[in-house]
Amino acid sequence: MRPEDRLPYRASIDRPPLALPEGKAVACWFIVNVENWLIDNPMPRQVLVAPTGAALQPDIANWAWHEYGMRAGFWRLLAAFEKRGIRPTLSINGSVCLAYPRIAGAAHEAGWEFMGHGFVQVPTHRVEDQRAMIGQTVETIRAFTGKPCIGWLGPGLTETLDTPDHLAEAGIRYIADWVVDDRPCRLATRHGTVLTMPYTVELNDIPTIMIQHHPAEELGRRALRTADRLVREAKAGAGATVMSIAIHPYITGVPHRIDLFETLLDDLVARGDLAFLQGSALHDWYLGSDDDT
Repeated sequence: MRPEDRLPYRASIDRPPLALPEGKAVACWFIVNVENWLIDNPMPRQVLVAPTGAALQPDIANWAWHEYGMRAGFWRLLAAFEKRGIRPTLSINGSVCLAYPRIAGAAHEAGWEFMGHGFVQVPTHRVEDQRAMIGQTVETIRAFTGKPCIGWLGPGLTETLDTPDHLAEAGIRYIADWVVDDRPCRLATRHGTVLTMPYTVELNDIPTIMIQHHPAEELGRRALRTADRLVREAKAGAGATVMSIAIHPYITGVPHRIDLFETLLDDLVARGDLAFLQGSALHDWYLGSDDDT
């Protein structure tokens, strides 16, 4: 099924305004991406290009860059969220539950929601049997947390044209790969309707810092400007929307960026007009609304 057949076009100005509990104007959705990079594969991302431009495998340098996030960066992020009483959504490769149970266990104990992110960090297009991979991921998360996994973000937001059907068949109820709107939308699959969730490729440390090479302060500037605008629109009658912020332990969790991120958290909490919600709560809130688009 083509994307336009799954998700018919709807202008945002034609959608009815939504309301959040307690009069909040914007739902703030934090996503922490935790991934398992296998040394046997090309690295999903590089901070160091290969010497002389020749691709290296095994790529120890870039594997270790990511591994730092698992050993040190994650724990800074965990403490930052716990201090402020925010429970983010954990976008997690299913195999992290097996390869890094210390991380998965700490996130589960802290009340973070687990959102499937593939089994290992490999683009969906390169998975020989993605239906089996999705089932393995969902079952591994369920076995580890004791709860069904209802959310999904493809590694690198990758899908084939059949992926939503496989996800819905496996019990996924919202998908974050479709960054098409400021609020959830309904997505047609062969196994019923699921939701798209407003994930972000703009308030995201990979594009902002590692691809566009902005200073670390840029992520916070973008987030605060986004919050200002969405709150103004909500109060002017457009209704509540979702602002997502996506981070990775090996990028935002490093010593020279974590203080800036904690400042951003404090600024957002101090506003008083944001609701900090996980993906499953956003899913339930939207399905309880009057918006059928």
